[in-house]
Amino acid sequence: MSESHAGLPAGHFTIHAQERVIFGQPAAAAVLAEVKRFGVSRVFLTSTRSLAKLENGPLQRVERALGSAHVGTYTAISAHSPREDAIAGANQAREAKADLLVAIGGGSVIDATKAMQLCLWMGLDKTEAMEPYRAGLKTGSKSVKLPADPIRMVAISTTLSASEFTPAAGVTDATTNTKQTFIHRLLVPRSVILDPEATVDTPDWLLFCTGIRSVDHAVESYCASGANPATEPLSLQGLKLLSHALPAIKSSPEDLKPRQEAQFGMWQAIAASTAGPGSGASHGIGYALGSTFGVPHGHTSCVMLPAVLQWNAEVNGERQKALSEAMGAANRPASDLVRELVSGLDQPVTLRGVGIKRENLDEIAERSLGYKPVLANPRPIKTAADVREILEIAW
Repeated sequence: MSESHAGLPAGHFTIHAQERVIFGQPAAAAVLAEVKRFGVSRVFLTSTRSLAKLENGPLQRVERALGSAHVGTYTAISAHSPREDAIAGANQAREAKADLLVAIGGGSVIDATKAMQLCLWMGLDKTEAMEPYRAGLKTGSKSVKLPADPIRMVAISTTLSASEFTPAAGVTDATTNTKQTFIHRLLVPRSVILDPEATVDTPDWLLFCTGIRSVDHAVESYCASGANPATEPLSLQGLKLLSHALPAIKSSPEDLKPRQEAQFGMWQAIAASTAGPGSGASHGIGYALGSTFGVPHGHTSCVMLPAVLQWNAEVNGERQKALSEAMGAANRPASDLVRELVSGLDQPVTLRGVGIKRENLDEIAERSLGYKPVLANPRPIKTAADVREILEIAW
């Protein structure tokens, strides 16, 4: 047999260290079952101030269900997962002698909780102590040496951001206003609980814009150079489910069925993305918008994905037809369909709509070049001027 296998698709499909995804069950009951399965007894919860204010939201239901196994809750996690929040949460979990973390919230909560695991593994108790462990550090980096029984986490999603399916924690360094990544195979939640009821208290704008973030995962993984026959069906099915479910949630907010459908779409889209293909300029420019200008991740995708699709169509217009077909309109440009989906959910579709000023565009373009997804875009981006062209479409 030829060593090269000429003419055959070649690539890889990464399978993460995640044991199971639980769906269609109340989150509180599912958490109890996992606590029993893991053999743990001291559960520490993480969430946000907004969820903590509810009387009977997903956080409160889990707290009550855990009873004496609940040893603490940290609810001060802010948007974009600042290092400070990860350290503070880890310090509290350490003091509580937690043996399991349960994140209840969206991407910021889940990413911060992933980083908390790292802090607990390595005994980190100050923000600067995290620096040697971040990905991409050229000098002074340290490898993660796991303790004998490293604490793990369970994630209960309240949005559609899909952070719970990746081993990467996106954390913001407040000293430089940059998004940084911490990666380890065991940072991925050991179990994920997809309970559509857990999304009912999520504000519409947040649910919908994170849903578009998952649309972004589907679209950019399909368009990526690393897409392959194993990932492409996941990308397209994820896009199909999301593009149908999101408008259905808007029209029937009390119906749990489209919410579950959106969760399945989110799951399939991110499975394709993290299996190997990666993402492109919509994600990369979004990192600059989020870390430097505070634009929520979901809104970065609402604004940038249609513009990036339009700009990329020069080189992959034929491939984009499959995206259009998945969205139910094979003869229309995918960029138009995504823009209409976003607009129909009452989400912003321009940079102006998320508070960006024209004088910010050059800085955004320059900062974007520092993110790998921009450099992996299907239509090559070599200079800040290339990014600026995309920003002008989005303006």
